[in-house]
Amino acid sequence: MKTPKRLQPLVDDGLIDEVVYPLMSGKEADVFVVRCGSELRCAKIYKEAVKRSFKKAAQYTEGRKTRNSRRARAMEKGSKFGRQQQEETWQNAEVDALYRLHRAGVRVPQPYGCLEGVLLMELITDEDGGAALRLNDVDMSAEQAREDHALMMQYVVRMLCAGLVHGDLSEFNVLVDEDGPVIIDLPQAVDAAANNNARAMLERDVANMREYYGQFAPELLDTHCAQEIWALYEDGDLHPDYAPTGEFELDTHSADTDAVLEEIRAVLAEEEARRERLKADEADDPL
Repeated sequence: MKTPKRLQPLVDDGLIDEVVYPLMSGKEADVFVVRCGSELRCAKIYKEAVKRSFKKAAQYTEGRKTRNSRRARAMEKGSKFGRQQQEETWQNAEVDALYRLHRAGVRVPQPYGCLEGVLLMELITDEDGGAALRLNDVDMSAEQAREDHALMMQYVVRMLCAGLVHGDLSEFNVLVDEDGPVIIDLPQAVDAAANNNARAMLERDVANMREYYGQFAPELLDTHCAQEIWALYEDGDLHPDYAPTGEFELDTHSADTDAVLEEIRAVLAEEEARRERLKADEADDPL
């Protein structure tokens, strides 16, 4: 096929020998299967920010640090240079996450580098050598669902121990090969310690997995792995080999809003009384 313009520099540099076929096209990127020597790999071409959805980008980028102070100031001001740097940071976040999670024992595509806004990485294949299916296209037995759900929860644990939350984990961001699930699409991965949205995102990630696998093994719908995992993380007791049980006692006590409002009214009344005393003192002592 004709080489896409964005891939031509990698072909010219000898990083890609041939573009074989387009694999998928999404809001964030276009992905092609390419040949590098004797291997087939993926080439993920990130779309420009103006061509993709960034409505909630601030939630994901909160807490991300840059060592270059000039770059950080430009990103804060939103200048043209700053937007370019923000785009580069967004792309590099996925590369960094892939390397970090690969080392942490999470099944993700092996990265081979990012150049000119193109990420080269491992092509996940099925047993016939074709591109692996996404999880949403896979049916399974209840036993397989329980097994894969347990594996995904262990990956979530290992990600968190590595300091990351996927932030957009669902059946559409997981591939399945003969060895089980493989997590993909990580440009929005968030810093668990520095992002105030990390807990909510983890809970959403886990809920998505629970709902999908729960279609095949309904008992999974009654598990509370996210709360269990986060509680251990907050206490400093979470370790990479921890296997979540899904058993966690949720706090079902509703807030006593009447008592809270009464306390607020009492504080306001006390403040009003203090101001009245100050006024009275000023009136008695005009000097």
